[in-house]
Parts: sequence; C-alpha cells; structure tokens
Amino acid sequence: MKRYVIALLLVLACVNLAFADGELKKALKALNDPKAKRVLVVSHRGDWRNAPENSIPAMLNCVAMGVDMVEIDLHKTKDGHLVLMHDGSVNRTSNGKGEVKDLTLEEIKKLRLRNGMGRVTTVQIPTMEEVFTVLKGKVLINVDKGYDYFDEVYVLAQRLDMVNQIVIKCAGRLKKIQEEKGEVISKSIFMPIVHLDADNAEEVLDEFLAIHPVAIECCFKKVDASVERLLKKIDDAGVKVWINTLWPSLNGGHDDDRAVIDGDPDGAWGWALQNHAQFLQTDRPALLIKYLEKKHRR
Repeated sequence: MKRYVIALLLVLACVNLAFADGELKKALKALNDPKAKRVLVVSHRGDWRNAPENSIPAMLNCVAMGVDMVEIDLHKTKDGHLVLMHDGSVNRTSNGKGEVKDLTLEEIKKLRLRNGMGRVTTVQIPTMEEVFTVLKGKVLINVDKGYDYFDEVYVLAQRLDMVNQIVIKCAGRLKKIQEEKGEVISKSIFMPIVHLDADNAEEVLDEFLAIHPVAIECCFKKVDASVERLLKKIDDAGVKVWINTLWPSLNGGHDDDRAVIDGDPDGAWGWALQNHAQFLQTDRPALLIKYLEKKHRR
C-alpha cells in the first residue's frame, strides 16, 4: 500500500511540475508578444491573503492558481544575505524587532512570519536564493524593491539559469539608471516605472520608449486625457502597459476594492483592459484570473 501512495505522490508531483512549466511557457510567450491576447497577472508580494507576504508558501499558492508573475521585495542582512522583506525592519511582518541590515541571517531565520491578520505562523523569512530555487521553471519573478541589488540578482539568476524568468524594475531618469546599473539592465528583462501624472511624464516616458523595454509600469493618482493618451502611446510603441490595481492612488480609482467590494470589476479591471493594460498587478489574483477568463483574455 505504501508503495502505491508513494507512486501516486510522484505522479501528482510530476503533474504539478508539468502544469507549472506549461503556465510559465504561456507567460513567456505573452511577455515577448506586444499584441498577445493573454493579460499577465502579477500577484503583489505573493498570495498574502492566504500565506505570509513575501514567503515561499505565498509564492507557491500563486503558482497553483496560475498566476503569471509574483512580485518580491529584497533587503540585505548584516552579513550580506538577500532576504525577502518589504519593509526595512522585520517589525510588521514577523515576531521579531529590528532592521534587516542589523540582523544576521542566522538571527533572521529564528524569526517567524505573521499572516495577513498579524498572527504569527511557522513560516520562516526566505532568502532570495531559496525563493528563486523553488520557483525555477514555474513562474515569472518581478523584483520590485531591489535596485541596490540588481547585480546580485542577475548573478544568481544567471547561475540558476533563470535570467528569462526575472524582471527587474525601478523609477528614475534613464541616464542615471544607465550610469549606475547600465550593464545589468542591458542583460536583464528591465521594466521602468513612470508616473504618468507627473509634470515631466512624457519626457521621462520618451526616454524609456527609446530603449523599447518589454513593459512600462504606469502609476497615476487621477485619470485625465493626458494619462489616457500616454497609455495609448506606450501601446502604440509596441511596449506592454503595466497597471497596478492595488489601491486607488496608483490607478485613479480603478482598483481591486472597486472590483471586488464595490462589485464593479468592469469599472476597475475592465477599465484597465480598455486602456491597453497587458499586465495587471493585483492583491486579488484568483478573482482577477476568473474575470480575465470570462473576458477571454487568458
């Protein structure tokens, strides 16, 4: 009987791996096709509603639900290890206290992460290498808070043969980014962030469009004719539009809560699709995927 159970578990593991590999191939195909029908779903800090944010369980939940990309944040420990943590300190998300930069990896590993309700779990804070290793061949990874560590991210991605899975992003002026990180962004999948309602938005946008990135993350507190025109300009240039639906100040009120709590998904996610979004970063990945399936955008 034991042999049959083991055999069944091995079969299920193979099926799960094949599913993840197939989903990653679909995501990569859509990533590299500016006119792809598939809208890429990005889960913010993993599936943090059902597991601690920036944790391995949160990332694997995303793989299981068919998310295209997970977003992670990085900080460096006192002894030089990169770990997943959004804040500079461990206070909010763990049962510990202190700045990541003042703690060793050994000290970090003794802590346990809190879930979305603030309750302490049994889950440890993972290192970047642990997360990359677990997610290899399964899902795209977006490094958000990690500008200072782009070189180390690239070295690890190269060593693990995962360069095509990792997207690095940052805001700023192109010249300064190229001066500081030019070598690594030229070898990586690089996505700039542009605030479309800033006074110099079009000037900044044009700089990035000139290097034709795979996508541009677009943030805007309000929507006007200028914002809508710039979104179209990005799409017309053959560059994907990334819109964050996390909270209203990132998208002019077309956010996840409007879709889910207010019961107006067409006014939130649908608006983003009408305005050329091909990436949607969300805190409601499972519900967004269902919505996109109904709209035949998956």
